[in-house]
Amino acid sequence: MRKSVVAIVGRPNVGKSTIFNRLVGERISIVEDIPGVTRDRIYAQAEWLTTNFNVIDTGGIELGDEPLLVQMRYQAEIAIDEADVIIFLVNGREGITGADEEVAKLLYKSNKPVVLGVNKMDNPEMRETIYEYYSLGFGEPYPISGSHGLGLGDLLDAVVDYFPKQELNNEDDDTIYFSLIGRPNVGKSSLVNAMLNEERVIVSEIEGTTRDAIDTKLHKDNQDYVIIDTAGMRKRGKVYEATEKYSVLRALKAVERSDVVLVLIDAETGIREQDKKIAGYAHDAGRAIVIVVNKWDTIDANEKSMKDFEKNIRAHFQYLDYAPIVFLSAKTKKRLHTLIPAIQLASENHAKRIPTNVLNDVIMDAIAMNPTPTLKGKRLKVLYCTQVAVKPPSFVVFVNDPELMHFSYQRFLENKIREAFGFVGTPIKLFARKRQ
Repeated sequence: MRKSVVAIVGRPNVGKSTIFNRLVGERISIVEDIPGVTRDRIYAQAEWLTTNFNVIDTGGIELGDEPLLVQMRYQAEIAIDEADVIIFLVNGREGITGADEEVAKLLYKSNKPVVLGVNKMDNPEMRETIYEYYSLGFGEPYPISGSHGLGLGDLLDAVVDYFPKQELNNEDDDTIYFSLIGRPNVGKSSLVNAMLNEERVIVSEIEGTTRDAIDTKLHKDNQDYVIIDTAGMRKRGKVYEATEKYSVLRALKAVERSDVVLVLIDAETGIREQDKKIAGYAHDAGRAIVIVVNKWDTIDANEKSMKDFEKNIRAHFQYLDYAPIVFLSAKTKKRLHTLIPAIQLASENHAKRIPTNVLNDVIMDAIAMNPTPTLKGKRLKVLYCTQVAVKPPSFVVFVNDPELMHFSYQRFLENKIREAFGFVGTPIKLFARKRQ
């Protein structure tokens, strides 16, 4: 189920990054009282009253060679192209400026819901000036203070009211959705065509040919699949290019809809820093992951080179030690037959449930092997463990005091669960809770 997207739009120095940090609950965007400090768009997840959504911080208008108005237009286009709801932010201390009016004109044309937030209204006496903001034409203005968190509840209530009602996928429950993500020109579209055995997706040597996520059905070995091809993710700074706008956000949307994510790596160019960031999106989203090394036909491949390449991947992607690695060539279809079994295994493990009694046997055996730690003379007591969710498999360990659960011991228990039940291809989550 796709999450709604909220874009925070406004001229420089109205407090967009401060509001963004408030919504996502942590200090992600750099905040300085200098216009244009945020250098690129930042995406994060937020929650309001059990409703989860994605937020885009569109701050960071760099005053370079291009006129300010052109830069503002680029920022507003983010909301126009990608957002379900737009928060239009203005500075209550400065009143309506010509730049605010220019942003408003662009938003009029978007036909997207716009919620007007008047920031920096810390002083109650300033609220008497709120009525002037009705002239912007976006209905009721909401006085807020990003630095103090005042008024954000009313603002978010208005935002959430605009979210479209989500519809469940029409596909059968056993359909496996998988997406392909990776840097531009790693062969995502070529791999889709190879799997379908037809030229369904346009393939080009020019980076960034694929602009949107494309769904394609595949039936193989009595199993239904839906392939979600995505635009390539570019490095920060290059995402700004007009022909590549917002492909990162589109890829993130595809990840959210996926059961399994294929992280493609180019065998020719090797592992890049951007590959780690791309894989991190899927890992953080809790999706099953298969690492696919494409263009293996271009490498003088032998048993040693494959093992060396795999060792290199494991060194760079230590947090993906659960992900299987598949080497193939979309162009020649060499080793292509190894991909579907890896996807199916990862999907099965992603949805796997473990009976509570079997799970607790494993946990108690682990504790007998490695007794629980003590802190200030108090020992951690593990009472019992149960699985509370799938996709990804999530477990709650009930203990006498969660503060006594050191991260290293938690990792030890996770490893023992993996040893006992596999979970190849999927992350697992383990939470310590105090028994009520």
